[in-house]
Amino acid sequence: MFESSGSVEVLDSAAGTRLQHEPVDFSRVLAAVLAEVGESVAPTASEIASWATALGAGSGSYASLSEAALVERIGSLERLKAAASASQAQYSVLLEKRIGERRVDDAAVGYGTEGDAERVGIGPRPVDPAVEAGHAVALARGESPSKGGRLLGLAKALVNEMPHTLNALAAGRINEWRATLVVRETACLDLEDRTRVDEAMVPLYAQGGVGDRQFAAEARKHAQRLDPAAAVKRSRRAMAERRVTLRPAPDSMAILSCLVPAAQGVAAYKALTLAADSSRVAGEGEHERRTRDQIMADTLIERVTGQKRAEDVRIAVNVVMADSALVAGSAEPAVLSGHGVLPAQIARDLILSSLGSGAGTVLRRLYVAPATGSLTAMDSRSRTFPTGLREFIALRDQTCRNPWCDAPIRHFDHITPAARGGPTSAANGQGLCERCNQAKEAPGWTEGAIPATRHTVMVTTPTGHRYTSTAPPLPGTREIIGHRVEFPGGEYVFHTAA
Repeated sequence: MFESSGSVEVLDSAAGTRLQHEPVDFSRVLAAVLAEVGESVAPTASEIASWATALGAGSGSYASLSEAALVERIGSLERLKAAASASQAQYSVLLEKRIGERRVDDAAVGYGTEGDAERVGIGPRPVDPAVEAGHAVALARGESPSKGGRLLGLAKALVNEMPHTLNALAAGRINEWRATLVVRETACLDLEDRTRVDEAMVPLYAQGGVGDRQFAAEARKHAQRLDPAAAVKRSRRAMAERRVTLRPAPDSMAILSCLVPAAQGVAAYKALTLAADSSRVAGEGEHERRTRDQIMADTLIERVTGQKRAEDVRIAVNVVMADSALVAGSAEPAVLSGHGVLPAQIARDLILSSLGSGAGTVLRRLYVAPATGSLTAMDSRSRTFPTGLREFIALRDQTCRNPWCDAPIRHFDHITPAARGGPTSAANGQGLCERCNQAKEAPGWTEGAIPATRHTVMVTTPTGHRYTSTAPPLPGTREIIGHRVEFPGGEYVFHTAA
């Protein structure tokens, strides 16, 4: 099906020479992977790793592949991704079961008592096995704990309640996102009705060529036909989940989202529309004319914050930037707490605008190790140490320090618990979101600060897997980091500046 690939050449990092590698036959690799994924005997972790290495090594002769071969290769890899997603779902459900079994075994032999404080920590708060499993899935997949929990929920629905959808995913008839849509649209149904929807979706899985909207609409139609009251139940549950969220957007912008009942959302949007229309009728200066969308956005910020102008930022906002960028015009990017990186000129404009509006801007010195970007000290105007320490940790960590989690910091936590002698210090402190702070209390999970150029925490799971999280460098520093990439038959080391 595929043309054979040529040899791969990479630089040997030590000698600066090129290493010849055996050709990677993608046809055989894909055939072997797809065959073994479909077998009843699960492949081992080392076998899966060898497939990933072979598929990721490249062939060095892509230019010689025909159009048909390229299309077939792309399609086969998509099927492989779907089959891998189905396997991950089954492994995730089994993982939660194993965690529950371990909890039972630990309780049977007395783990969790005062005599076993070294194993489980002193006075651990009870953690739902599902929360622990979601956390473990997130770490294994390199995702945030929040998404790990959602992936585990998807897995349980597919494995325990929707076998036809799981089979369609394993066969590559649908991808993981379309399986997610079907599960989401049937979440309000009981087990019996959800199973019926799963069966009713089989013709659509076999049909092929169906887009995301049609998948979701078809599942929703079946669900509402089986349980007309489900939509009402779902609506009432959704009202209890109303919230406001903030996430970064490109070009120094942010997206402020508000999930509210439909009637309230329509009323708020109409009010902003009327305000914009009234402002445009009143007229503005020729050089200050704003579009309707701009006026609506400005009006929203002014009404929420109580500011006279949207530009007058009065609520405490931390902007971290190098002194060279602030006073000498350097292009070194700044960091806006709760958002991320800003261009230096945008940060200077923000500070100048704040100074001009009389918003009470305060400049505070941060002392950074020049070679690593590690925050070492900070001026504080607070007389209470805990408040200053919290500010220090928040500026250092910026977001939740759990690996792959970038949620806002909600808790300031002792890495080594205070009950076990851990000091209240910057070195033993970290910022965590609420979910991660809860999950770390599960039996068998440990954390510890390890020596590194910047503040680094290692998380060790009950299975012995280890993950590290390093605080990001602050503006005005350059750290040279070595990266080692292994290939079949050799390796390549390169360096980047962080």
